[in-house]
Amino acid sequence: MSDSIEPTPYSTPVALIVAVVAALLAALGGLAWSYSLSGKLVTTQADLVDARQKNVQLAADLRETNARLRVTSEETAQSLGLTQKQMDARAQQIIVREQAENKRLEAEQQQTAQQVTAVQTDVSTVKTDVGGVKTDVAKTQTDLAGAITQLQSMKGDLSDHSSLIARNRDELEVLKHKGDRNYYEFTLNKGDKKPVGTVSIELKKTDTKKARFTLIVYADDMKYEKKDRNVNEPLQFYSGKDRGLFEIVVNTLNSKNAISGYLSTPKTSPAPAGL
Repeated sequence: MSDSIEPTPYSTPVALIVAVVAALLAALGGLAWSYSLSGKLVTTQADLVDARQKNVQLAADLRETNARLRVTSEETAQSLGLTQKQMDARAQQIIVREQAENKRLEAEQQQTAQQVTAVQTDVSTVKTDVGGVKTDVAKTQTDLAGAITQLQSMKGDLSDHSSLIARNRDELEVLKHKGDRNYYEFTLNKGDKKPVGTVSIELKKTDTKKARFTLIVYADDMKYEKKDRNVNEPLQFYSGKDRGLFEIVVNTLNSKNAISGYLSTPKTSPAPAGL
């Protein structure tokens, strides 16, 4: 008797059932997925349609906006065309004015620069001149000091007062530059009574051989006779409110009837009338 294996009852039907159930579940899943996908497709189509409609509306709005913009642009262009002409003309005027102003400023700057240069040159010249003047003044002061030392000091006819006298016109100029007294030159003819400074002088007589002369001084309602005086002798008297010392020096007997000299008065004495 041979051995044989008998099939297990129910083994095949169970596997089949499992397969069918699995297929059924898969079909249901696919159906559910298909349904879900279909819903999504419907929603997407609806959105697409809505988007297309919106795009159409937007396109229409855009065309209308473009049309309006074209009209506005044309009007603006026309308006700006007129304004531009005016602006161009105005700009040209401004440019011309600015150019003229720049030229004026440049001219003024150039003139100022020239004036500054001229002033600097003048200042340099003045400095040079001042230096020269200082040198000249120093030299003059030196010369004056030397000339003063050469002047003769003589005692006057009053008290023991001595003073420098000028024996000629050059020495008189030295005394004038010294600046501590006033000097008035005079020339007198015999018999003349002449105002000199704030006094009057009258020549009475001359003696050319002895180089002597006689004169009368009128001051402050007083009369002073200087008799037989010598050339270059200081003739002194007091005059004025403060009683200052006045001096007369005769340098030259010009002739038998004339003399020349000067009157010296204090710096504080009043000036003669008319000066």
